[in-house]
Parts: sequence; C-alpha cells; structure tokens
Amino acid sequence: MQIIRATDYDHMSRMAANIISAQVIMKPDCVLGLATGSTPIGTYEQLIRWYEKGDLDFSRVRSINLDEYKGLSPENDQSYRYFMNEHLFRHINIKLENTNVPDGLEEDSEKACAAYNEIIRQSGGIDLQLLGLGHNGHIGFNEPSEEFIKETHCVDLAQSTIDANSRFFASMDLVPKQAYTMGIQTIMQAKKIVVVVSGKSKAEIVKAAFFGPCTPKVPASILQLHRDVVLVGDGEALSLVP
Repeated sequence: MQIIRATDYDHMSRMAANIISAQVIMKPDCVLGLATGSTPIGTYEQLIRWYEKGDLDFSRVRSINLDEYKGLSPENDQSYRYFMNEHLFRHINIKLENTNVPDGLEEDSEKACAAYNEIIRQSGGIDLQLLGLGHNGHIGFNEPSEEFIKETHCVDLAQSTIDANSRFFASMDLVPKQAYTMGIQTIMQAKKIVVVVSGKSKAEIVKAAFFGPCTPKVPASILQLHRDVVLVGDGEALSLVP
C-alpha cells in the first residue's frame, strides 16, 4: 500500500485527481469505478478543471459506480445518479451511455443485482476504483458484517450510515434504508484502488482499516490484501497512521 500525505483537502483532491488523470491518459478507453459522498467532490472538481483546460479526454472512458439508494429515481436530487451527473458527468465529455449506476427503481433486488453484475462483467473489469471510507469502515455500502459479500447485493443500511446521510434529507423518514452496492470481491478485482480520506473524524477508522486486523466487521480492512492500493489523505485523517 502506498500512502500519500496531503497537506489539506484541496491537496488531497489534487493528488487523487493526478492518479485518475494518469489512468485516463495511459488508457483512454479505461473503466473507472467511481464513488459518491462529500470526500470525492474535490477530486471531481479538479478533473473537470483539467478537462476544461484540454488536458483530459473522457470520450472513450466507461464508468461503473459503486452504489445507489434503493427506491430513488435518477431525477431525485439525493440519488447517486443525480450526484454523478451534477458533480462530474455533465461537465466533461464522457458519453452518458457509457456511465453505469445501479437501478434504484428496480424493486426486485435479485434482478437489479444480477443486471449490474452483468454490466460489470461485460466491462472487462475495472482499471481504477475510487473509494471513500465510511466512519464504520464501509466501502460502497458494504456495511460491517459477519462475512464479505462478493458481488452486487441489496444491503440494509446501518443506523450509523442512515444517521450520517440524514443531513441530506428533509426528514429522517425520507432517508433510504436500503441500497444496491457493488460487492467486496468486485471491488478487490479492480486493478488499482485509490482511497480518499479527509478530516479528523476519519483518523480512527483509517487506523483500524489499514493497520488493524482484516475482518468483515471493518469492511475496508480487506483492502490490506490488494496488491495496488493508494491511500490519499490529509494530515488530520492520517494523524494516527504510523
């Protein structure tokens, strides 16, 4: 594992964007695994700036997102499809037909997950997977559990995750309680993984995930077994890292 210590959030975002842009330049038809949440926003903003300068071309890139809330339409401003459109896709020249997010409106969980697994298989594999890190160690919506679930699945969100997400909704009743998420095996099959972390509140889970035991009770700890992981964090998030 490589650790990049950034001075602050903006520096962290640039460092992560550097790695992603290098992937796009080296392989213009690459498959990017993308994440949502507040931490990657700065990374996406930097990629947009470089695209606007003419430094990047996303016209042949394909993307596969980690997850989507079950029950939310792409037009819902809290859906992850909406998030990606607003924070990245509509600002660059990626073809929308080449972007993939789980179908949150598919009520049949088995059907939704099987369809997304097939999309991932047909992509030929993810070249670079961008990840955030939840306060409980979740990656995607793979919550702490007794086992690592391999492929796309419907997950009941942990109460801590629901509580964390509630700030984005008008009331707690509107916060989705389930989500479709890429599985651990699929994430681990990505050729390269970049994890972005920011803020003092992430320090404890960074230490547990990357320097503690590998356990499904801290899902991100499985990343210790991947051959090419880059952890990019600011000083506060990495303050407990040896």
